[in-house]
Amino acid sequence: MATLCRPAVAVPDHVITQEQTLAIARETHAAHPQLPLVLRLIENTGVLTRHLVQPLEETLAHPGFELRNQVYEAEAKRRVPQVVREALAHAEVEAADIDMIVYVSCTGFMMPSLTAWLINTMGFRSDTRQLPIAQLGCAAGGAAINRAHDFITAYPGSNVLIVSCEFCSLLYQPTDIGVGSLLSNGLFGDALSAAVVRGEGGTGMRIERNGSHLVPDTENWISYAVRETGFHFQLDKRVPGTMEMLAPALKSLVAQHSWDVGGLDFYIVHAGGPRILDDLCHFLDLGPEMFRFSRSTLTERGNIASSVVFDALARLFDEGGMEDGARGLIAGFGPGITAEIGVGSWNAGPHLDEELDAMAAEL
Repeated sequence: MATLCRPAVAVPDHVITQEQTLAIARETHAAHPQLPLVLRLIENTGVLTRHLVQPLEETLAHPGFELRNQVYEAEAKRRVPQVVREALAHAEVEAADIDMIVYVSCTGFMMPSLTAWLINTMGFRSDTRQLPIAQLGCAAGGAAINRAHDFITAYPGSNVLIVSCEFCSLLYQPTDIGVGSLLSNGLFGDALSAAVVRGEGGTGMRIERNGSHLVPDTENWISYAVRETGFHFQLDKRVPGTMEMLAPALKSLVAQHSWDVGGLDFYIVHAGGPRILDDLCHFLDLGPEMFRFSRSTLTERGNIASSVVFDALARLFDEGGMEDGARGLIAGFGPGITAEIGVGSWNAGPHLDEELDAMAAEL
C-alpha cells in the first residue's frame, strides 16, 4: 500500500498580477507585430497572480546563467527545508523513517542533487536512496508519485519523500520574443512543495496503479534550448490541443483498474493552461467542477510546473479530503509529450475507525 499524504506547499512573497504582466508586455514589446495576439493569449490563461522568488525588477534583469543558477541553489536551500518539515509532520513520520527522497525540478541545476544536501543537513539516514528527476518538466510531479509507488511496491512498508522546487521566473529570457515564449512569461510561477508517500498507514490517496504514456513524435513541442544565457523555454502552438491525444491514455489506465474514467470521485491533474482543463472536461465527459482544485492553482499561482499536482492535492485536503474509498486519478503532463498517471482510492486513515466508534457510542 502506498498512500500519498497531505502535501506542504510554499510560494515566495513577491507577487505579480496579470495587469502588471500585460503592462510589461505592452511596454517592452510595443513594436512586436503580434503583440495583440500575445496580450489576448495572456489574458486567456486565467492566471491572475503569480509568485516570484526575486523582486520583479531583479526577475526582469538577466545577470547571466551562472548567477541565476546561484540564486536557484541558494533559494532552494533556504526554502525547501520548511516544506520538508511540514510534509513529514502531515504524514506523521520523522526524517529517519524516510527510505528514498525523490527531488524534482526543471528550473535549475545542481550536482550533487539537493537530495545529498538534505540528507546531510536534515537528519535523513545516510543509506537513504536518492532519485533526482530533472528533465520531465511539468510531468515530473506525476512521475515522482509513480516512482514512489514503484519503490514501495518493491520494498513494502518503506516511505518516500517527494520534493518539488520550481523557480520558473529564473528562466525569463528578455531576448526571446516568439509568441510561445512571451505567453510563457505570463503563465509560469514559482513554488515549492513536498509530500510523503507512506508504505503503511497515512491519510490521503492510496496509489493502486500507475502508468506512463508518450505521444509519438512530439518531443519538440515542449523543450529547452540550452544556451550561454541558460535555459530557453520553447513551446509549440500545438501543445494546448494535446489532451485529445492523452485522454485515451487516461481512459485506458483507469479501465485496466476496472473503473470508468468518467465515474471517479476526484481528479488531480496538472493545469498547464485553461485549455488543458477544458479539453479534459470534453474528452472525459466531466463537469468543470471536477477540476476546481487544478483551476484554482492555475488562477492563483500560475503554472508552477511539477508542483501543480501537489498544490491541487493540498487544496483537496483543505476542503476536507474525501470519504474513505473514494476513487480518483492524479496525472502530470509535460515534455515528450508525456503523461504520468496514477489511479487509486482515498485512505481516510486510522482516525476514521476512531470517529466511527465515537459516533456509535453516542448513538
